[in-house]
Amino acid sequence: MKLKIIFSCVFLLILCSCGAKKKVVNKKNPGVVIVEPAPIDLPSVNEVELTKKLNKNNPRLNKETLSYIRKYAPIAVKEMHEYKIPASITLAQGILESGKGKSELALKSNNHFGIKCHTAWKGERVYHDDDEKGECFRKYVYPETSYNDHSLFLTQRSRYAFLFNYNIKNYKKWAYGLRKAGYATDRKYPVKLIKIIKDYQLYEFDKIKKGNFVEKVKNLNEGEKLEKPIVIPKVTSSFYKVKKGDTLYSISRKFNISVANLKAINNLDSNIISVGQKLLVKK
Repeated sequence: MKLKIIFSCVFLLILCSCGAKKKVVNKKNPGVVIVEPAPIDLPSVNEVELTKKLNKNNPRLNKETLSYIRKYAPIAVKEMHEYKIPASITLAQGILESGKGKSELALKSNNHFGIKCHTAWKGERVYHDDDEKGECFRKYVYPETSYNDHSLFLTQRSRYAFLFNYNIKNYKKWAYGLRKAGYATDRKYPVKLIKIIKDYQLYEFDKIKKGNFVEKVKNLNEGEKLEKPIVIPKVTSSFYKVKKGDTLYSISRKFNISVANLKAINNLDSNIISVGQKLLVKK
């Protein structure tokens, strides 16, 4: 009996590890197909050493916050290098907005930053009581997508543009700037962010150099190119009827879409296609 249980556990672990790199196609929103690439492997940013030291020096620090930092610090650093947002600010916002990753919104929707739908959002959504009852919030398949969307949210809106004139290591200015730009209605929002950053020394992650980090990312992922979530409208002109001689590669070149994404949005498990088959493609 014990042997049977061990084999079952091993089988489940294999399934989990195999599925970890798959892309997820989110089709529930009418009119669009959303592809969220599986998260890439990220190198350590000394998050384990830092949290161990913090815990040793101050055992009263919140254990769930320390756990959150260990889990998400590398993602915050990756986003910092790509979008010039201090990793300390991103992490502190994630901790505060998601209740250390334990809020209903974070657990059910992987939304770590409390970002609401707004008119431009094309993905899945959930409804949650916040400033008003039953407000619309964005839903993600992966927490990593939430982190990336947070970066896009700040970089693509003009009201946050002035933040990027601040030094990336000046987390205090960033904290007050977010409140000034209207990210949160709470008057104490900057003070809360700064306290989290100071208590947990999150400013240490702002010091991680880009070159060394990026090189480690490449090595961990064998040079695999980083793919970002894409939204593809499901309209008639987005479908292509396979002709004789077509291959996934030739179709991908024709419509400027990677073979991997082409397979993902059409739920293809192999490269085999047949004449007359309709494939969803990117315009």
